[in-house]
Formats: sequence, C-alpha cells, structure tokens
Amino acid sequence: MLKQSPFEAEHEAAGATFTDFNGWNMPLKYGKELDEHRAVRAAAGVFDVSHMGKIWITGPDAVTGLNLALAGNFEPMTIGRARYTLALTGEGTILDDLIVYRFAEDRFLAIPNAGNAHVVLGALRERLAGLDVTIVDETADHGLLALQGPKALDVLHALDDPTLGQHGAELKNYTAVELTIDGADIILARTGYTGEIGFEIIVPTERASELWNDLMAAGEPHGMLPCGLAARDSLRLEAGMPLYGNELSTEVTPFEAGLGGVVSFKKSEDFVGRRALEPIKDHTPDRVLVGLVSEQRRAGRAGAQLIIGDQHVGDITSGIPSPTLGSPIAMGYIQSDHCAPGTEVSVDVRGKALPYTVVDLPFYSRPKN
Repeated sequence: MLKQSPFEAEHEAAGATFTDFNGWNMPLKYGKELDEHRAVRAAAGVFDVSHMGKIWITGPDAVTGLNLALAGNFEPMTIGRARYTLALTGEGTILDDLIVYRFAEDRFLAIPNAGNAHVVLGALRERLAGLDVTIVDETADHGLLALQGPKALDVLHALDDPTLGQHGAELKNYTAVELTIDGADIILARTGYTGEIGFEIIVPTERASELWNDLMAAGEPHGMLPCGLAARDSLRLEAGMPLYGNELSTEVTPFEAGLGGVVSFKKSEDFVGRRALEPIKDHTPDRVLVGLVSEQRRAGRAGAQLIIGDQHVGDITSGIPSPTLGSPIAMGYIQSDHCAPGTEVSVDVRGKALPYTVVDLPFYSRPKN
C-alpha cells in the first residue's frame, strides 16, 4: 500500500493524476504540466510536499549531535534560521541533502527527502546514540505545502486570516517562524525549490484540508494553480537545483556536485565523512556537475552520454525542453578538463549526436524587482 498525503482527497477532487513517488501516492499533474510550470513563473503554484520527512532533534546535545551527524556547522546558527546541509557516508559521498531549521537553542527540525527519510532517521539515531538528545519522527503527523511564485506573498495576504501574510512579509530567505492559528501549531518557512519566492507551510494533519481549501480560494484570483511533481521537476531544473537520485547519490561527493561550501571543516566535531573528504578538499575532482544548453529542439535525458570527438567525457543526469527558455537544458557530470563554460559537447540521443554547450548554473534566475 502506498502512503497517502493528508491532502489526498483534495488532490482527487482537483482531478490529479497520481504516481508512485518513493512509496507515496503523489500528484504528478492536475491538468497540463506546462500550465502548472508557467503559473509558478508568472503567478503562483502550490505543491503538496507532505512526503518529505519531518524529524525533530531536541535536547542539550542537539547542536553537538547535528555537528557530528551532518556536514554543516549548527553552532552559530541563529534561532529562526534554516540551513541547507548534507548527510554524508563514511566515504564522504552524499547520503541525502536536507534542510534543518533551528527553533530554539536545543530544538531543530530536519526535512530530508521522501525516499531517504527513513535512512536519515536511522543515521541520526545511530550517530547521536549516547548523547542527551531526543529524536522524534513526525512525518505522518503533519501536512506540508510549498507555495511558490512571484505572487506567493499576495496569496498569503489574500487569506481570511491575516497571520500567514503578516509573518510571510517579514520572513527573509531561509528563515522560519512557529505560529499558533486557531489553536493549531503551524510552521511558516521561506526557502523554495523553483527559483521563485517560496513559502512552506507545515500544518497538523487534521487541519490539512482546511489549509488547502483556504489557499485555493485565496490563490484563484491571482492565477495560482495546484501543481504536481512534473512541474516541480522542470522548475527545479531551470533553477539549477540538484535532485537526489539524479545529481546527488552515494556515488557523488560534495566537491563533485559543487556543494563543497556546504561542508564545514572549521567545526571541531569529527563528523561522518570528514576523514574521507579532508585530504581531498583542496583538489580538483575528476568530474564536476555542469549545466548544458542547446539551440536545437531535442532534449537529452538522464543517462545520455556526453561526447567530445570520439571520447565519452560524461553523462546527463537531468534534461528537459525548458518551458521558460524555449530550448533544451540539462545538468550532468563531465570530466573536469572539459567543464569550462563555452565548451562544446555532443549529446548522444538515440544514436544521434546533438550539439550542446557547457554553461554556468542556474539556467533561470528570478527577475529582480
């Protein structure tokens, strides 16, 4: 049996097409995925991301424990901040990428990817064993919606209750606040995975339907649409954001993925993966993650080979025809000797060599007001 989001009934009523995503029955799209993609770029879209993990780490040793278990440094993190970080293997490769919020000196919330939530939970319990820390998995107890797009704040302001709009206007990027609205404990955060202004709302399961319906009513006049996993993937790729299972895996180091800055070697803790990464932190990796664009129309997909001359120099990890740019884009790993922007490569698509050019990421950046 697939796990169900607390918004399952709302998705069905909205006409969603469902898919099995890491053991969860999640909406792939509601209508045309291109319409959903464009709604987020031009107005707003709301995504159900309840399948993401929600793991609380609390107690006097919470900071020490997280510094041992994860790659980031959580000691200087101020209350109300969010941090993108990595869980690493002992070999220094990526077990998962996740966001950690700090809500008190000794109280943190980790949001791992759906497919790795149980892996991260197990790793935290193992790595923090013996410390004065409590670890609680509340994934099944809460719904999580992501509101994305240039009109996202307008949608929050249009809600009947002004609380989310008022606090949303005050949040800076990668911050969060705990609220109580009509007796329900709610978390409002501002991060995002689309390259647009983005808010996340964590709500108790029993209040999930109410939140969904309120957002739909508030968002309709602003052109907001419910959006599925298909649009989420195309949006994140345009924004140059890696996806676990595509760009990130236990076969990839942070340095190869361009995430070396996420790893803190300044902290004193001997975090998992440190001994493997420290000797190579100043070396250029053999391969690195790059962006690729093309002026022809056919898109190279994950697994397609990157060719220079008759040499196989890399592979695509994600590729689409970009709805925003109107041409194919891709991310992939390429040998470091060929990673300079402007390098021309061929992508093998069903036996035909198509021209692509290496570019800096991201492909799309939100226009500055």
